[in-house]
Amino acid sequence: MNKTLIATAVVGLLSLSSANAATVVGFKIGADYWLADTTNSFNDDDNVGHSFSDDSSQGSVWIAVEHPLPFVPNLKIRENRLESSADLDNVDFTFNGNAFEGEVSVINELNNTDFVLYYEILDNDLVSVDLGAAYKKMNGSLRVFDAGHPEQIDIDSGVFMGYANAQVGVAGLGLFGFADVLFGVDESNVYDYGVGLGWQFDNLAVNTLVRVGYRDFNFDVSDFSDVSQNTQFKGAFAGIELRF
Repeated sequence: MNKTLIATAVVGLLSLSSANAATVVGFKIGADYWLADTTNSFNDDDNVGHSFSDDSSQGSVWIAVEHPLPFVPNLKIRENRLESSADLDNVDFTFNGNAFEGEVSVINELNNTDFVLYYEILDNDLVSVDLGAAYKKMNGSLRVFDAGHPEQIDIDSGVFMGYANAQVGVAGLGLFGFADVLFGVDESNVYDYGVGLGWQFDNLAVNTLVRVGYRDFNFDVSDFSDVSQNTQFKGAFAGIELRF
């Protein structure tokens, strides 16, 4: 009988702990659609720059996990899909050891994943502030090709970055302003920030946030994965976030 009572108590405590953990661990899932104007400049083998521009849509998706454990940072992972392309006329240069002349096509993929560890410095109905560090892992490529020969250099290194996020709300309206900033530490000319306005709609199960704003991603690097380039994506975005 005693063993049965002890086993029942243990199961009850474990069930209670699981229930409490489920209520204090929060999840955020979101996505942004980004209408970006893109300017590009990349260097050939002789370190001569070649420029082009592009206007196209980009996108980001993310998930974040927040918990009440002291001294343990929260985690956010954001996947950014970025690409720009153009045709260049009357070129005469060498890229990745191959000579190109006449008309070529260029595709610059700067897909990247942000791994963010952060702490909630403030978190209330009016003001929230998060501070932390991030690693932006690039997984793109720079491709130059014509009818006869394609050349590609993979862009697969990473950038260590500082991270800050702030949100200021208006009591009773669900309206808030926000800023989300990543700034390069080992690559000081790399940054990624967004600012804008949002509206939060609360219910018992899921809080829904709708956001609009302006985002600017600048990637100005020298000999990064054997590529030197200065590329900037900037423009308006709209997105949604679900908070559980």
